Amino acid sequence: MDSRVVLGFIAIFAGLIAGAALFVPFVAVSYRRRGRVSVGRLAVWVAALVYFWALWAYTLLPLPDPQTLMCAGTNTDLFASVDDLRGAWSNAGGRPTALLGDAAFLQLALNVLLFVPLGFLVRILGGRGLAVAAALGFATSLFVELTQLTGMWGAYDCAYRVFDVDDLLTNTVGAVLGSLLALAVPRGLAGRSGDADPGEPRPVTVPRRLLAMACDWIGYVLTTFTVAVAVRAYLIYLADDRATAVDGPVSTIVGGGVALAAWLLATLVTGASPGDHVVRLRYTGGSMPVAFSRLLRFLGGIGGYGLFDLLPERWNGLVTAFACVAVLAAVFTRNGRGLPGVLTGQELVDSRAPERTPVDIG
Repeated sequence: MDSRVVLGFIAIFAGLIAGAALFVPFVAVSYRRRGRVSVGRLAVWVAALVYFWALWAYTLLPLPDPQTLMCAGTNTDLFASVDDLRGAWSNAGGRPTALLGDAAFLQLALNVLLFVPLGFLVRILGGRGLAVAAALGFATSLFVELTQLTGMWGAYDCAYRVFDVDDLLTNTVGAVLGSLLALAVPRGLAGRSGDADPGEPRPVTVPRRLLAMACDWIGYVLTTFTVAVAVRAYLIYLADDRATAVDGPVSTIVGGGVALAAWLLATLVTGASPGDHVVRLRYTGGSMPVAFSRLLRFLGGIGGYGLFDLLPERWNGLVTAFACVAVLAAVFTRNGRGLPGVLTGQELVDSRAPERTPVDIG
């Protein structure tokens, strides 16, 4: 497979992993700064993460073998690429189509195109104009070039890629062009308009409830994975028990148990799951004791899923069945209150809505 294709897959995979890790914080910040989550803005942020990893992969990878490293040269002659381009134009006989096969032209064009997304994202996500795009493009390009020049900041004995001062110019031009292109994107499409007052209660909808459930699930999975990795590392490197770490379910059980304990504690203490807090939802009403209703809501949500998930592998069907029932309940119950609301007889409301208090009319 072509190395450029491999690097592209690396960028997409790393971007999606980073997107999953940052999804919950992104949703939480969006609800507190803009009062809602915009699908368009979410998509742009995911694209930004993929672009970040693509920039890293295409400029710094593949890393060479130190034993066979051949030191690369440097070009400190500003506008040397312009001279190369003039030569390419001359060799092409003045025919623009012939330039498409010239290495010097393609190198210059790719250096410009590589930084177009940076300027685009600076305007779309940051709301900044040409000056900031140019400054950030230049700074990013300088960091990349110095990383190459210093052999990954001393990791290698010498530069493993050519340091080219002209890259600073072409990359900056690309960032400026990207900023100009972003002007053509409608504000609504980019999720830059229609933001609500962050403190104003908003209608409780099924998609919003499903988003809360997704945040709970992602948080549960990431917590389980992180703790499981830590337990496995302890067993291998400190306890010298590789067999238990690799073959046994200990790390997964401990990871899932810690995640469930954290979600149970959060629900009992605060009255809502972390996912509900992220999208600013809470349950209200009902006639059950507070602690018992909170426990039931936990079991009707990520708690039930996690408990089934801790069962032996032959019971995996129960995990899938519970997840399906939970999603269907959220879709077909009033305001998406789902299983937690059905089990407790409570309603789902925006956490910013004022709580009803009895009025003394006597």
